[in-house]
Amino acid sequence: MRKKRNKQLFRIVLLLGTAISLYFVPWLLVKAWILPLPDTVQEQLDEAIDHGFDGMIVYVDQAGQPPQYYASGWHNRESEIPAKPHALFKIASISKLYDAVAVTKLVNDGRLSLDKTIADYLPELVESIENAEKITLRLMIQHRSGIPNFTDAPNFWAAPTATYEEGLALILDKPANFEPGEDYEYCNTNYLLINKIMDDELGYDNFQFIQEEILTPLNLSNTFGPQNEVNLDNVMSGYHVGYSFDLKADGHNMLATAEDVGTFLRALNDGSLFESGEQDIYASIYEYEHSGWVPGYQSFAKYYKDLDAVVIEFYSTTDPKLYNWNLSEIINNRIVKILKKQKSS
Repeated sequence: MRKKRNKQLFRIVLLLGTAISLYFVPWLLVKAWILPLPDTVQEQLDEAIDHGFDGMIVYVDQAGQPPQYYASGWHNRESEIPAKPHALFKIASISKLYDAVAVTKLVNDGRLSLDKTIADYLPELVESIENAEKITLRLMIQHRSGIPNFTDAPNFWAAPTATYEEGLALILDKPANFEPGEDYEYCNTNYLLINKIMDDELGYDNFQFIQEEILTPLNLSNTFGPQNEVNLDNVMSGYHVGYSFDLKADGHNMLATAEDVGTFLRALNDGSLFESGEQDIYASIYEYEHSGWVPGYQSFAKYYKDLDAVVIEFYSTTDPKLYNWNLSEIINNRIVKILKKQKSS
């Protein structure tokens, strides 16, 4: 009898714990997770719009099939222009993949060394960045430098910095978060410095190098650097919950279509992007997929080996508590489940 009561008590405690945990989880996330899986990717996009995203774009490049383009919601909600699958989009930190490839090519050419330090490349920062003599280019690429993240500065996204100097000023003379190589922490300051190092070595803006060595060989004519001028009508509008204005004109971000990102990611993963010796270098320093976030824009670029498919997802709505980020990850997983179901049928 006592054993039975203990079991009943355990069940009550378990149910109570579950109820409490669910209380703190937005019900929209639960709903998105438990809804029946749609039959098509397009239906899943339409469902995502029902969950509150203003617009969404998906590109699928699956081996043996023609590329698939999807869009739902608004390209611009004020003008009620429907979402366009070939619209330009702020890809945010997905750009780090391009930076890592550029560094790889410069290392392979003997122009940069992964084992040289901030002190070697930017000696003017020795007194203002802790451990500058220990932080190598390799550690910066891998987010193992311990340098504070300048985008974590209070209220950063309310007025983002526009230049290298402005961003750097936010972390100068700040203590390191950990000893170089002893931990991992995603840090945009690493890539702020990496871009400066590349610019100094090249003698010109490193995006020109990316254009010449990566974009042009892959025929990526719809990828643009932060300084490029583009027709804003071609850029998908971005919205942040609690902020009423379109954010597409704000900030300095790399822009690309989902197709261009997908073509790049395919070449990155199958190795066709690399010259002799480069792939081994890249594999030793960075990853083969990425996501990105800036106010108004969430982006995901991933290769699924079991499907031999590249999937790119763009979402044009963000929120302060990142519920939309969690929601988008649920939707991404459901899209892959749909692709797997279609492949097996």
